[in-house]
Amino acid sequence: MSLKTIDISSATASEIQGYLHAAIAPRPICFASTIDKNGTVNLSPFSFFNVVSVNPPICVFSPTTRAQDNSTKHTLENVLEIPECVINIISYEMVQQAYLTSADYPKEVNEFSKGGFTELASETIRPPRVAESRIQLECVVNDVISLGKNGGAGNLIIAEVKRMHINEAILDNNGKIDPHKLDLVARLGGDWYCRVTSDNLFKIAKPAEKSGIGIGIDAFPGEVRHSTVLTGNNLGLLALVHALPSNEEIEAFRNTEEIKELLDPRIENRITQLHLKAKDLLEHGRVMDAWKVLLM
Repeated sequence: MSLKTIDISSATASEIQGYLHAAIAPRPICFASTIDKNGTVNLSPFSFFNVVSVNPPICVFSPTTRAQDNSTKHTLENVLEIPECVINIISYEMVQQAYLTSADYPKEVNEFSKGGFTELASETIRPPRVAESRIQLECVVNDVISLGKNGGAGNLIIAEVKRMHINEAILDNNGKIDPHKLDLVARLGGDWYCRVTSDNLFKIAKPAEKSGIGIGIDAFPGEVRHSTVLTGNNLGLLALVHALPSNEEIEAFRNTEEIKELLDPRIENRITQLHLKAKDLLEHGRVMDAWKVLLM
């Protein structure tokens, strides 16, 4: 594998930004509404954003200074004056509107109007919520940490969630947020975004802690670990088991009609065929049966 190496000390801020934005993705988008001491409202999206604690519930996002002149953005100026914000979650149906608010409008311009959004009064803080957002988080700003002095440096805003508002239309029958209904978008590099839709959602089951820790890939027979058929995801599934099947279990499976024909010594590349069968079993959730095939 050939690697392109970037020496940060000799790269420009623009080059670093391009590579990092493309590599660390997708990134959730913080659609932050803030207010200054004179009551002027600002609304702006930030993709340097995540949740980092649940007790207390803490979100962080980071407005960077402008690379060309090291000037600060109105969101940062506002939270330094009034340490409060609303984090409004962006769904696909509003992403183009949200993009409009990312422009550098003069401070007196209200981006709610420019983007065609509706101001909704918050219940615990002064900045308004975006009525069109399906999830709105009212936050107080606990701290703002400057991460550098040059253009492009981040300013980490640590926001504690005080109240959450969730559109009931996106909840499932158990009152939980349904990702199929939320229709989230996320930021990639350059002008690219992505959309979280039903056809690209998948689950990964958590390891069952009560039944023990998985054996791990280092415990595999070499022939399995270095298989040219099985992918990294296949190996990961195999590694979750807590014990390999017994010889008796393997032998019983060997005698089933499903497997008998694969054990014919006249078959060319029989090991490859067995690994292909194991791969198929894994894709149908039959992990222990896949192991039985691999250990024959």
